[in-house]
Amino acid sequence: MIHVHPHPPAARSPLPPDGDEALRSRGIQRTTLIAIATNALLSLAQITVGLFANAFSLVADAAHTLSDLVTDVLVLFAGRRGADPADAGHPYGHGRIETVTTMLLGAVLAAVGIGFLWSSGLRLQHMDALPELHPAALAMALLTLAAKEGLFRYTLAAARRLKAPLLEANAWHARSDAASSLVVAIGIGGSLAGYPFLEPLAAALVGFLIVGMGVRLSWQAVRELIDTGLSEDELARLRETIEATPGVIGLHDVRTRRMAGRVLCDAHVQVEPRLTVSEGHRVSDEVYLHVRAAHPEIQDMLVHIDPEDDGGSRAAPVGPLPARKDVAAAVGQLLGHDAPAPLQIQIHYLGKRIDVEVLLPAAVPTAVPAGQAETLSRRTEAWLEAHAEYRSIRFFQQIAP
Repeated sequence: MIHVHPHPPAARSPLPPDGDEALRSRGIQRTTLIAIATNALLSLAQITVGLFANAFSLVADAAHTLSDLVTDVLVLFAGRRGADPADAGHPYGHGRIETVTTMLLGAVLAAVGIGFLWSSGLRLQHMDALPELHPAALAMALLTLAAKEGLFRYTLAAARRLKAPLLEANAWHARSDAASSLVVAIGIGGSLAGYPFLEPLAAALVGFLIVGMGVRLSWQAVRELIDTGLSEDELARLRETIEATPGVIGLHDVRTRRMAGRVLCDAHVQVEPRLTVSEGHRVSDEVYLHVRAAHPEIQDMLVHIDPEDDGGSRAAPVGPLPARKDVAAAVGQLLGHDAPAPLQIQIHYLGKRIDVEVLLPAAVPTAVPAGQAETLSRRTEAWLEAHAEYRSIRFFQQIAP
C-alpha cells in the first residue's frame, strides 16, 4: 500500500512560499542595477580620458565595460523571470532561467579570457606600434581598477547572501573587468616607465585566469541542468535528519537535485505498516518540517510513505490482489445476508498479500450471535485456505460508542 504525500505550498511553512523568492529576486535586481550604473559611468569616463590621453587601451577597456552592460541587463531579466511563481507549464517554477544565464555568462568569461590571450600575442608582435601615453590615462586606469574591484566584492557578497549563482557569475565577470583594468594600468605604467612588454605578459596571465573562471561557472551550471544532486556529505546529513523524525522506521530512495539557489528533494519514508492514512500523512508533514528547519536550502520536498521497505525489490505479487470492492463482497459472504453491515473494513497490503480487519456493530444479539461466532470462524479459515492472497481476516465488535 503506497501513499504519496505532496505538500501544497500553503502547508509547508508559516511564511508565504513566494515571500523568500520575491525578496531574493529584489536583492538580485538591486545589486544588478548598481552594477549597471557603475559600468555606465566608468565607460563614459574611460572613453573621455582615453581619447584625451591617446590611450586606446582605455577606449578598448571602455568597450569591454559596455559589453558588461549587456550581460547586466541579461542578469536583470533572468533575476526577474527566475522568481516568477510556478504555473501550469512550469510546475517547479522558473529557476532554471538563472541556471541557463549563469552558463551563458560563464561562456562569455571564457571568451573574454581567450580574447586577452589573443590580444597579448598580437601586442608582443607589435610592441613598436604602441602609442605614447599621457599620465592621466594611468590615473583613470587605477580608478577603474578600484571601482571594478569594489563592484566585484559587493556583488559576490550579495550572491552568497542570496545564494544566487547567477550573481556570482556576474561578480566574477566584474573581477574579469578589474583584471582587464589591471592589465591596462600595468601596460600604461610600464609604457610610461619604459617597459612596454609588461602589458602583454600580464594580459596572458589574466587571460588564463579568466578562462578558468568561465569554464568553472559554466560547468557548475551544466551539472545543475543535468540534475546533479547533493554531495555525499550533504546527503548523509539529510538522511540523519529524516531518520531522526518520530514515526520514521526506515528510509530509502532519497533523491535530490539543484535548481538555481534551491534544492528539490524526494524520499521514501517507511512507517509502521498498520498506521492510518492520516497518521502516515502526519509523519510525512513532520519529516518535511524537520528537513526545512535543518536544511533551509531544501525548499521543495516530496515525501512518499511506505508501509514496508520496497526499495530492494519492485516485483509484482503472484497474481492480482483483490480490490476493496472484492474484499467487501468476500466479507459480506462470510458474514451472511442476515448480519449487519460492517462499520469499517481495513485492508493492509503487506508482503504481497493482504490482511483484513472488520469492525462490526456493538455486541448486541442481532450482531453476531454466540452460536454463529464459531461458524464464522470455521467459514473464515476455510476461505483463507482457498484464497492464498489473503493472509488473515479478523472480526472485531464495537463495545462503546
